[in-house]
Amino acid sequence: MTTYSAVRTTGIYCRPRCGAKPLAENVSTFELPAAAEAAGYRACLRCRPYRVAGTVADEAPELVCRAVQLIIAGLLDESGEEALGARLGVSARHLRRMFHEHLGVTPDQFAMREIFHASPRALRERRRRGDRLAADGGLVLWLPFTPPYDWDAMSTYLAARAVPGVESVEGGVYRRTISLDGEPGLLEVGAGGDDHLMLRAHLPFWEGVIHVVGRVGQLVGLDQEPVSARAQLAADADLGPLVAARPGIRVPGAWGPFEVAVQAVVRDRLGPEDANEALRKLVEVYGVPVPGLGHGLTHLFPGPEALTGAELVGPLAREVANGNLMLGAGGELEAVTSPRAAQEIALRLGARDAWPFDDEAEHLRPWRSLAAAHRLL
Repeated sequence: MTTYSAVRTTGIYCRPRCGAKPLAENVSTFELPAAAEAAGYRACLRCRPYRVAGTVADEAPELVCRAVQLIIAGLLDESGEEALGARLGVSARHLRRMFHEHLGVTPDQFAMREIFHASPRALRERRRRGDRLAADGGLVLWLPFTPPYDWDAMSTYLAARAVPGVESVEGGVYRRTISLDGEPGLLEVGAGGDDHLMLRAHLPFWEGVIHVVGRVGQLVGLDQEPVSARAQLAADADLGPLVAARPGIRVPGAWGPFEVAVQAVVRDRLGPEDANEALRKLVEVYGVPVPGLGHGLTHLFPGPEALTGAELVGPLAREVANGNLMLGAGGELEAVTSPRAAQEIALRLGARDAWPFDDEAEHLRPWRSLAAAHRLL
């Protein structure tokens, strides 16, 4: 199994044999790029580790990631799914199942003109053009889920906490800007069918699309099925009626750990209107402009290095930029924010027992995150 090296002092992870040479005591290892990203690390711009599949298990999303790279390289231009599966050491049937599970389409459908609005060869020729983000029409994918799932509640929650200039919700569609290796992208998520959401992705390149889809799933609460949590909470005298009334509530996630931490710190210290204005100014002053997107989207969210001198969030940004604080579900955040804000950050980064309220609610352990979602959504 390929291992990926993550450097705690820089917050960056690399593929094997990358030219970076960090001190051994500062390095953690992960088997999958997605695991490193989930822990709060950013991909190395030199080696772009998520583009290198290495040897992967046939159940891993990295198999789909490698297949996407081969499709973009042109394998399906001349061959079919059988050849693609053989190249990866799996059957075409298994490969189709994996694509459908993670992307909602088959390999052939992924490569079709109707999805890309161009042949794979033409896509390769123009994928770095400056106008592509607005002009390509996007790649439409399914985000499967096991019902019930309450998209109305989730989109309402995301709308209430949208960062001006970076996120918006209009007509039940959530949109946001993202950065991949410093290049801008745009994501649109909306209702699909009884068992899936629809994602339209406008990306600067497609090799890492499986990781983008995975992060979107985390953002909208599709990465965990709360069966056990729902069963326990349904038996609670106070919370049970809420669970029965809205069984499709999921715990909201986040696109990026630093972004959600900045939001929590600002909203904890200011009222709602003042917090929105402060976030707007942070984005406008420190974020990278992305023109021509519409829907109120204007910038990429600034990274920790850009915000080290910013009011309110400077201490948080400095700790993250210097590698002294790794943001995650179990992160030690109370040194830079209040206990309540720290719990909100933990909730949105995947902790199952976070509780961003003043009462303790010990009787709801270990599923307080889902209980909190029923209060918040």
